[in-house]
Amino acid sequence: MARIRVGLLPSASFMVGTQAVPKYSDAEKTQFAKDRETGAKLYTITLFFMEEDRAEALKVTVPETGLPNGLKPGVPVMPVELFATPWARIFNGSLSDGIAYRADRIDLVGGPAPAAEADAA
Repeated sequence: MARIRVGLLPSASFMVGTQAVPKYSDAEKTQFAKDRETGAKLYTITLFFMEEDRAEALKVTVPETGLPNGLKPGVPVMPVELFATPWARIFNGSLSDGIAYRADRIDLVGGPAPAAEADAA
């Protein structure tokens, strides 16, 4: 499968849409999906991607080690090393296809931390 690095315009911004949830490797949800290289548990987080006059929700897979504290809906973030992988499969005679997104980590973006704001006041 071809991994494609996602190129972003300088105007691109992301915001957390939903909390990160564990990704499972089986339908029964008994086995956590893990990164093939590091063994870290994988999580899926929905990010709202905004660029110029368009916006869309992306489900992005991120290793547990790449999730900072403070991720909650509405928080501005930036995915680091974001890749897209097109996929397709036939199930019960029907074609399903889409794009899977993967990032090495999610960075918090924006102003100073609340403690720094309190010091500046």
